[in-house]
Amino acid sequence: MTKEHFLGRTLEAFDPPVRGDAITGERYYAKSWARAEWRHVFSKVWHIGGMLADLEEPGDWITHNLMRDSVMMIRQEDGSVRAFFNACIHRGNRLLWSDMGSNERITCSYHGWQFGKDGTLLFAQDAEDFPGGNPCGKAHLTEIACATWGPFVWFNMDKDATPLHEWLAPLTEQLAGYQMETMTRVLDVRCEIPCNWKIIRDNFNESYHLPTLHPELASFIDDEYTDTSFEMYPSGHNRMVQKGCHPSKRLDYPDAMQPLIEDNLREWGLDPADFVDKATEARRAIQLAKRRLGPERGFRHFDTMTDSQLTDYYHYTLWPNTTITMSPDGFQILRSEPHPTDPEKCIFDHWYLMPPVDGRNEVVTPVGVVPFEHAEREVVIYGEATLGYVADQDMSVAVGQQQGLHSMGYRGGIISGQEKRIQRFHELLNDACGIHGALPADAD
Repeated sequence: MTKEHFLGRTLEAFDPPVRGDAITGERYYAKSWARAEWRHVFSKVWHIGGMLADLEEPGDWITHNLMRDSVMMIRQEDGSVRAFFNACIHRGNRLLWSDMGSNERITCSYHGWQFGKDGTLLFAQDAEDFPGGNPCGKAHLTEIACATWGPFVWFNMDKDATPLHEWLAPLTEQLAGYQMETMTRVLDVRCEIPCNWKIIRDNFNESYHLPTLHPELASFIDDEYTDTSFEMYPSGHNRMVQKGCHPSKRLDYPDAMQPLIEDNLREWGLDPADFVDKATEARRAIQLAKRRLGPERGFRHFDTMTDSQLTDYYHYTLWPNTTITMSPDGFQILRSEPHPTDPEKCIFDHWYLMPPVDGRNEVVTPVGVVPFEHAEREVVIYGEATLGYVADQDMSVAVGQQQGLHSMGYRGGIISGQEKRIQRFHELLNDACGIHGALPADAD
């Protein structure tokens, strides 16, 4: 496969106009905004509930807590997965408290009601004492939309939800070549961050910060915006593509050889001496070498990837709060969810998934070398453990920005053209929530 992606070209069909709405500070801390976002956005979109790998047998379940609610996803006898609100229909007690487990029946710890894998009530104490008759076999947990794509199980709390594959478009087609469904989650880190969830979204919706926060990437990724592809889709999702194995055109001399590119050349049987003062030609040479040597080295997924995908970075932001960053070696999930009670905090998840490669037992991840095996979740305290070296850099400005957005000196942002995805994100949020302009000071 030799299809090449045209970088640095903005297609009119994927460059919708924006109004220029002011990105006001109170949306990052007002509880009225948090309530509107829950009611009109988070309760109506698809969310990654967890990994299909954790649902191997009938009765296996996983949970995902979102704001004040919780969802359980359970493998059924026929192999399908169904999702239910994680609340007993008797008196509202939360049923499951762990991230995952396996049970033939889900039992409420309050009054002992028992539900089957399909959500049907199987046992209720003193079942004859209900005015409407025995509820067993008739009452059911509240079911919500559930579907699978890639290695994930997804849920949507909206009973009128658009089907998942339709909602994801055009990602399902664009990402098919990576064979995501074969990949293993080797990193799963969760942290509470002292900033609003949208601060992290804004960060991942632009690359303008790369030269300041991630200057080391310039030696390996071309972060120059005129050589970057930006696309915004009708769904609210967007994509940014940057060349990898290619020094940034921001550098004084982009053709000078860089250590990371030297390492990549050697890894794929190429001599860096052949690219002295020609570092920008290394990208294409590495693509051809990976195409030639990849299968015999066990990189079977290379067969279905485009040449561009063999070296470049495809950075997707799913509306409204999940980023999928595809690299030649695997992909990251970077998700920010609202805190249940405090709009000046959020829950941040960082996952890294990698493909199987023959003979590979250890892999290099954003937090270092780890075993190639399904990772268990690690909950860390902000500032006390790493979230990954690039994520640490991103979060390093989160606290200061959260404070600065309270300032009377902040009047709504001055947004560059390459940050247009931020502008569109906030305008979509305004439209979804039915809120335009600043809220009154006492709206909270």
